[in-house]
Amino acid sequence: MRRLTSLDAFFLATEDARTVANVSALTILERKRANGRRLTRHAVKSLFAQRLHLLPPLRWQLAEVPLGVAHPSWVDGEVDLDFHIREFALPAPGDDVALAEHVARLAAEPMNRSRPLWEAYLIHGLSDDRVALLIKLHHSAVDGVSGGEILRTLLDESPHGRELPPAPARQTEPVPNRLAMLLRGVADIPRQQIAAVNAARPALANLDKVATIRSLPGVGQIASLAGRFSKGSRPELAAPPELVAPHTAFNARITPNRSLALLSLPLPEVLQLKQAHGATVNDIVVALCAGALRTWLADKEELPDETLLAMVPVSVRTAEEQGTFGNKVSTMVVALPTDEANPVGRIRACRDSLLQAKQQQKAQPPNLMQHANDLVPPVLFGSAMRTVLRLASSRRLNPAANVVISNVPGPRTPLYFAGARVLANYPVSTIVDGMALNITLFSYLDKLQIGVTADPELVPDVDLLARALVNELELQVSLLKPAKTKRR
Repeated sequence: MRRLTSLDAFFLATEDARTVANVSALTILERKRANGRRLTRHAVKSLFAQRLHLLPPLRWQLAEVPLGVAHPSWVDGEVDLDFHIREFALPAPGDDVALAEHVARLAAEPMNRSRPLWEAYLIHGLSDDRVALLIKLHHSAVDGVSGGEILRTLLDESPHGRELPPAPARQTEPVPNRLAMLLRGVADIPRQQIAAVNAARPALANLDKVATIRSLPGVGQIASLAGRFSKGSRPELAAPPELVAPHTAFNARITPNRSLALLSLPLPEVLQLKQAHGATVNDIVVALCAGALRTWLADKEELPDETLLAMVPVSVRTAEEQGTFGNKVSTMVVALPTDEANPVGRIRACRDSLLQAKQQQKAQPPNLMQHANDLVPPVLFGSAMRTVLRLASSRRLNPAANVVISNVPGPRTPLYFAGARVLANYPVSTIVDGMALNITLFSYLDKLQIGVTADPELVPDVDLLARALVNELELQVSLLKPAKTKRR
């Protein structure tokens, strides 16, 4: 058995009738495989069966602790591939708009907690002789980096697959009964208390750096006071400008509904901007998002005078922790120059704000989010987390941030699934109360593939935001080209 950390458990605790913590990848594939046969559900099941021993999170079944006296555990249980792997066909004409609508609905559906928390859907009926594979995972089991490890295990660099390590003889763990789990939980209480004591000093002194609660009243004062009494736990850096997120229509309580826009941007043009401005790919990505948000909101006459803020996930997983799955993540809060009319100025401002955010993030404890969660006893954890998120999304307070922006680098070489060539790989992320908009990017081959996830009740025009991203890149690239002079 493997106990969930408090950060893993956080993603379970956030779920309710309106919120799910599913993170998904939508892979677009050629319909025909290298052997000339079509990709079928049977072929998908066979590949998962052959690689299941390399994919622990796909075998993990949740074992809850009665009365919540400890966080749940993962049990290496039975996997019914007939249950987890499904298929359906899109109605004609099978365009990308219909695909996005169906995927948004599936991504918003909660998963059965009595089974391992994953699902896969083979989607037929796409135009241009394509199929799609949607893989849903739960954030309690994987973060962005470990989710990428699962995809790399399922995909190959050759259409003919690769040699796999032999599967060891596996004995599944039975899920303990309620009494056994209760006894385990009670026995775990001393460890919880030690963890809370160890977490108190770094967590309290940096409480205002925890992105999800930074806007709550009193958090800054607690951090300042704890820092004074705990010398060295709060690094002395130049004080950053106070970052306060303005209110927008998408910073409110969400509904159960989701919308999704899928788009691709040419990576060579992004790299061209990177080179021209002495920036990083992430700088350019954030600047494109800032420009697109500015245009989109201005067109609706909803652009705030203040800069928007983005919450940017950051992996804190060490090399030794690769392959351990679970969550090893922190966040940065980054000012988006949505108040800057000059496109070049937006890139410079993003470069500066990201550099400052990185310096602040490196100065804080790498496991700050987990330390903060460790302060809350498991018996109170679920209700406490939901209360905090409800308060943080209140219209009476400024949002913690306005939008989530995440950029996940991917391979520049072709990949294959069961012999079928991968044409594109789109992320489908999650939204929460107070932040009903998420922009996540995967790079693959010469494209940046983007999934914009939103609540359609709060963001009814997510397609226009996607279009604004395309237009912003075209604008920025056009400014690199020297103006043509007229011949005399």
